[in-house]
Amino acid sequence: MKRPLLLVDSASLYFRAYFGVPESAATAPDGRPVNAVRGFLDMLSQLIRTRRPDRVVCALDEDWRPAWRVALIDSYKKHRLAVNGAEEVPDNLTPQIPIILDILEAFGIAAVGAAGYEADDVIGTLAAREPGPTEVATGDRDLFQVVDDERGVRVLYCGRGVAKLEVFDDAAVRAKYGVPAASYADFAALRGDPSDGLPGVAGVGDKTAARLVARYGSLDAIAAALGDPEAGFAPGLRAKLMAAEDYLTVAPKVVRVATDIALPRLNTDLPPAPVKAEKLIELAAAWGVAGAVRRLVDAVSPA
Repeated sequence: MKRPLLLVDSASLYFRAYFGVPESAATAPDGRPVNAVRGFLDMLSQLIRTRRPDRVVCALDEDWRPAWRVALIDSYKKHRLAVNGAEEVPDNLTPQIPIILDILEAFGIAAVGAAGYEADDVIGTLAAREPGPTEVATGDRDLFQVVDDERGVRVLYCGRGVAKLEVFDDAAVRAKYGVPAASYADFAALRGDPSDGLPGVAGVGDKTAARLVARYGSLDAIAAALGDPEAGFAPGLRAKLMAAEDYLTVAPKVVRVATDIALPRLNTDLPPAPVKAEKLIELAAAWGVAGAVRRLVDAVSPA
């Protein structure tokens, strides 16, 4: 069986690592916490060990709240804004992110972002352009929309942690949400997503959203049907959808991940050993994460 390309939603994993590993459990020699570093490396090691990819890319949030998405829906991720207008991130997590990137670079594992785009968009683009099979490791449900059986794209959902992955192909998305993966973005726009500041249509929950998408196929088709008195909408539901017409016009553009952004040429190959071994040893010692680095080395070593 052909080995997969592993696309890692880096922010999703390092946030999970930060909150999953106590600061007191992982500190550098100078006392600074490196819990997110250790946790991220351990999750990456487990993914590589269990999924056996031969290519890996860690996708980065160059812009966690792109202006073009905010221009369409002002509430997009607004609740995550700090007083200074940046993303609200725990003070002790922010300085750990460059350490993670330094270790990935020394190891030879590709990490890439794109100005004006989120990690989801990087993943969407790579999933569309790179040869499969492809597995996307994330705790973000929005990425269910990139699932594509024909191209061999699946999502490894880390909602309960990397040790309890849920593997989503199209059948699994249909079973859980009642819509095909290709329609997940329209479903999510209708239902809304408080974690992203997307209001959805007032009074439309999961079941109604799934029923509408299943019946009409897309938000565009739903909007067209609203103008047809014979379309069969219940009066109350028609009123709700009509009231949200402006939102529904722009929401799909916000929810859908980009699949065609410009990315630099990448060497996605997972090296069988660190490409800058001495630098990696220095980083491991400086930050007190030698054990986590060793586990990553062991995970990539040929069986």
